[in-house]
Amino acid sequence: MKLRLFCTAFACLALSLQVSAQVGKTFPALKAETVESKVVNLPKDTQDKYTLLGLAYSKKSEKDLLTWFNPIYQKFVHKPKKPGLFSAFAYDVNVFFVPMFTGVNAAATGTAKKKAMKNIDPRLLPHILFYKGAIKPYKEKLGLQKKDVPYFYVVDKSGKIVYSTTGAYSESKMDKIEEAVDDGL
Repeated sequence: MKLRLFCTAFACLALSLQVSAQVGKTFPALKAETVESKVVNLPKDTQDKYTLLGLAYSKKSEKDLLTWFNPIYQKFVHKPKKPGLFSAFAYDVNVFFVPMFTGVNAAATGTAKKKAMKNIDPRLLPHILFYKGAIKPYKEKLGLQKKDVPYFYVVDKSGKIVYSTTGAYSESKMDKIEEAVDDGL
């Protein structure tokens, strides 16, 4: 039992070191599409401001990815309808969730877009990009080793990764993302 606990702790530490090792590197070019098939080239098309990217490449990771939708929307996307005291504190960042369809699953991209248009809040749709292609380059460059967790990256205006994390939403992870964004403003 102790050995299994140690192995689990060691694996988590190794994963966190792998993901944090990407900090300071340039986010690799990634071509994705909106639900309306508009092409977005990351990070090239987002170099006007900081960008928060959430990547997931398996059905299992989708569950954890979904835990981030509302908190990220509320913190970084939602703008108050009326100008007020707190409207000056609103963030101006790009936010994209990127489900990655690879291998035989790449054929499901069209179906996934249709499901998203039907089932996802229309306010979130502009923030969802669909990637279809090879996963190997991103595994190597971004350290996407565990397919059952989503990966999050804060990318600065020059395309460099300034922070990364993995897994389901937590307040402490959100605090670190917010700190990384604040440091760049």
